[in-house]
Amino acid sequence: MKRRDFLKLTGLAMTCAALNSWESFAKDPEAAKTVNSPFTFPNGFYTDVRIEECFDTLIRNKMGELEEFRERPYIGAFIRVFDGKRWYTSSISNTDQIQKEIDKLASMGKPNPEISKNPIVEAFQVNSGTFLKFTGSEISKISRKEKTDVIERLVPILNSSKLMKSWKARYNDVRLVKTFYSSLGSNLVHDFQSAGYTVLMSFSEGDKTFDEKFDCSGSFFPFLLEPQHEKELKERIQLAEDFLKNAKPVKSGNFPVILSPMAAGIFAHESFGHKSEADFMIGDEAMKKEWVIGKKVGSEILTIVDEGNSMGRGFVPFDDEGAKAQKTFLVRNGILSGRLHSAKTAGLLQEKVTGNARALNFTFDPVVRMTTTYIEPGTSSKEELISKIEEGYLIETLNHGSGMSTFTLAPSRSYLIQKGKIVGPVQISVVSGTVFETLNLIDGLSSNLEMTNMATGGCGKFDQFPLPVSFGGPYVSVKSMKVQ
Repeated sequence: MKRRDFLKLTGLAMTCAALNSWESFAKDPEAAKTVNSPFTFPNGFYTDVRIEECFDTLIRNKMGELEEFRERPYIGAFIRVFDGKRWYTSSISNTDQIQKEIDKLASMGKPNPEISKNPIVEAFQVNSGTFLKFTGSEISKISRKEKTDVIERLVPILNSSKLMKSWKARYNDVRLVKTFYSSLGSNLVHDFQSAGYTVLMSFSEGDKTFDEKFDCSGSFFPFLLEPQHEKELKERIQLAEDFLKNAKPVKSGNFPVILSPMAAGIFAHESFGHKSEADFMIGDEAMKKEWVIGKKVGSEILTIVDEGNSMGRGFVPFDDEGAKAQKTFLVRNGILSGRLHSAKTAGLLQEKVTGNARALNFTFDPVVRMTTTYIEPGTSSKEELISKIEEGYLIETLNHGSGMSTFTLAPSRSYLIQKGKIVGPVQISVVSGTVFETLNLIDGLSSNLEMTNMATGGCGKFDQFPLPVSFGGPYVSVKSMKVQ
């Protein structure tokens, strides 16, 4: 591939060092042809190279005043060499050193003539091709003014609230092109893109205070300018003001609870999705016994999915080991049906990769991570679910959630349900329970599926935060949850 064609594919501005790095890509044309790569890979090792070209923007606005504007193009690479016993890795920003890094890493290991028979190496997929979904709509081509105007147009709406005492907004975008080569023959180019903003709002009246958040995120910039988002922001402000004025203390105890699609998505991600990441099972015999495929773990109406092909913040068409995205059923009709894998976990557990080996950026090794995790919808309406509850609660929005075997959800806005009707807002600090017990208590699902894409933040694991993910579901009715 010629340099001008490479630049055309990426659509990104590259540094001088990155431009000069192209000359090192053709060290040995015959070897490159053999493994479908511009690099010479050492015999007796598994090797892969992940090159990332990124363009991102950060804008901060507080109370209508621009506080920060930053645009940043950069390029880097992560190189791995495996001799069957140990991984040797390197992260570099000077990509003209890639071949030297491969050779250096290989010199640290011992060539293994049987490397191709290693179970981890056998687990890798080999994929090739160019998959650039966002060419022609690159975030990097949007002007500075257009980006700052995204927040500026919201200022009159935000300043119109008499109860909102302060607000701050953050705009983020990212355009990422990844090129992946492996000694097995993978040769991939694919991209990711996201743009969005988060508005944090603080309301007060007398000694009452309430904080609310509004998110808007999409894969294409024009999505942010659609009038529906201004309408949604106005509605969110009105709901926050009503909550501030009228929310009553909650009566603690065990009650029926309906989780909104956002709350259900966070619950599925935090309480179940992380337990599905197979690296938690390596070397943990107790976890393996608890996590046996085919085990009943939830209600018969419950199906939980992780899918990298879904558009949004969790869009991952190929993971950082070159595995193709797929729809993985974690739970299907209440039965544990699958788990999420990297090549390492798939090889060690004798299963297949799922496209879930992900790294935060080129400075990190890929580990098992979720993409878009959601609960599949049912057949009821939201109103039907509410009508069946004599006394309980609707959790509409969350501040955060956490959990593995047990979980806690910290609601933002919640509402009391009495005799099948929403009565008014209530202040709930925590909703908690054990994961498997709660999954078995699910007794209703609405027919709508709604996804949540947070413009800022993401999923954290080990030192890698925030990784972009999506989550969602329908309205989910649970017979009993502990409410405080």
